[in-house]
Amino acid sequence: MSDTVVRFAPSPTGLLHVGNARTALLNFLFARKSGGKFLLRIDDTDSERSKPEYEAAIVEDLKWLGIAHDLFARQSERAEAHRAAAEKLKAAGRLYPCYESALELDRRRQRQIASGRPPVYDRAALNLSAEERAKLGAQGRKAHWRFKLSQSKVKWRDLIRGEVEIDTAHLSDPVLIREDGRFLYTLPSVTDDVDFAISHIIRGEDHVTNTAVQIEIFEALGATVPAFAHHPLLVGAGGEALSKRLGSLSLRLLREDGIEPLAAVSYLAKTGTSDPIVPHTTISELIEGFALEKIGRAPAHFDPAELSNLNAKLLHALPFEAVALRLAAAGIADAAPFWEAVKPNLARFSDVGDLWTLVEGPLAPIVENAPLIAKAAELLPPEPWDEATWTAWTGAVAAATGAKGRALYHPLRLALTGREHGPELKKLLPLIGRARALARLNGEKA
Repeated sequence: MSDTVVRFAPSPTGLLHVGNARTALLNFLFARKSGGKFLLRIDDTDSERSKPEYEAAIVEDLKWLGIAHDLFARQSERAEAHRAAAEKLKAAGRLYPCYESALELDRRRQRQIASGRPPVYDRAALNLSAEERAKLGAQGRKAHWRFKLSQSKVKWRDLIRGEVEIDTAHLSDPVLIREDGRFLYTLPSVTDDVDFAISHIIRGEDHVTNTAVQIEIFEALGATVPAFAHHPLLVGAGGEALSKRLGSLSLRLLREDGIEPLAAVSYLAKTGTSDPIVPHTTISELIEGFALEKIGRAPAHFDPAELSNLNAKLLHALPFEAVALRLAAAGIADAAPFWEAVKPNLARFSDVGDLWTLVEGPLAPIVENAPLIAKAAELLPPEPWDEATWTAWTGAVAAATGAKGRALYHPLRLALTGREHGPELKKLLPLIGRARALARLNGEKA
C-alpha cells in the first residue's frame, strides 16, 4: 500500500451533481491507480444548510457510481482539532482578531473601488492596541479572526496546470472564524487534510486562489503541504457555464433517466482528457487507463445527448453476465438469447420490458399484405428453430410469392411484432416460437 491518500469533501447541502461527481471520480481513480486510499469527508460545518438526508444521498449516489471510500469523516465531529489548530495560529501571530462590522467592511470596499484601488482588506485591525481591542469588546463587539498572509508569492507545481504562482499581497487576509465562533471552510479543511495525511488534493480550478492561502496555512501549522492538481470545470455542450443548470444535472436525475452508472463514469472520466470517450464495461478498465497527465487545460464539456449515446453503446457492449440478475428481476425468462437479440436496440435498460412483449406478448399484429402473410403462415416450418430458420423460411416465402426486399420483410415484421422497426428477426423468431408466430400471422392477438 502506498502513502497516497486523497479526499473528496462535499457539503451535504444538496444533491451531488455531475461536476462534483467528476471530482470524486478523479480522486477515486487516482487512489486506486496508485494503490492508495480514498477519504470521503463530509464538510458539514454549515449547520444551517447541512442536512443528514443529503449526506445519505451523497453516499448512495457515490455507491451507485461504483466509488467506494476507504475512510470516512464528518467535519462537524472534529471541532476540537479545529480549535487546537486555531490556537496554534493565534500563538504564532498568524490569526488576529478584527472588529469591523459587515457594513463597515462594505463601505470601506466601496471607497477603495471608487478611488481605483483593489478592494483588499487593509489590515487596520493589526494596528489596534490591547486597550483598543478591550474597549471594542466592552462595547459588545465580537471579533472575527483573519489569517495573516505573508504578502509574498506562493508557488507550486500543479499536477495538471504546471507551474502556478499566486501573489498573496493582492489578496485580503481571509476570515477563518466568524464572530459567533463558527469556522469557515478553510481552516477545518486544512486541519483535516493534515490530520488524515492527505497527500494529493485533486479539485476544480476554481480553487486555485484558495490553494495559495491554504498552502500558507499548512506551512504556518508546520505541516507537510500536499501535492495539488486543479482540473478544468465542466461546461455545457456549447461551452456555457453549468452553474445555473446543475439542479437538472444531479446524479439522482441521471439515474432516474436510466443512465447506467458505467456510462456516467466512462463519460466523466474521459471528457476533457486526451483519451477517446468510449464505454467501459468495468471500473477496472478506467483505473488502468487513468493518468492526471491526460487531463487537458481546456474546459471539459458535458453534453447530455453525448452521454445518452454513450449509454446506448455501453448497453450494446454488455455481456449477458453483467445484466443477468437485472433481467431476472424484470421477470424475463430465457434471458441470455433474449439479451443478445435485443441489446443492439436499447437506449436505456428499462427498454427491455417493452421489448419483452415482442416475445411474450400479447401484441396486436398488423397485417399489411394478407395474401403474403397467408402464404407465410402456410410455409412456417416446424420446430425446433434457430437463427437459420428465418433465412430458410423467408427464402421459401420469396420463392412462392415473388416478394423480395422491403416488400417481403416489412409485412412479416408488422405481423410478427406489430412494429415498423425492432430487433433482428432471425434472433427474435426462435424466442417467439411457432405457436405464437402462427397465431400472429393469422391476425390473432398473441
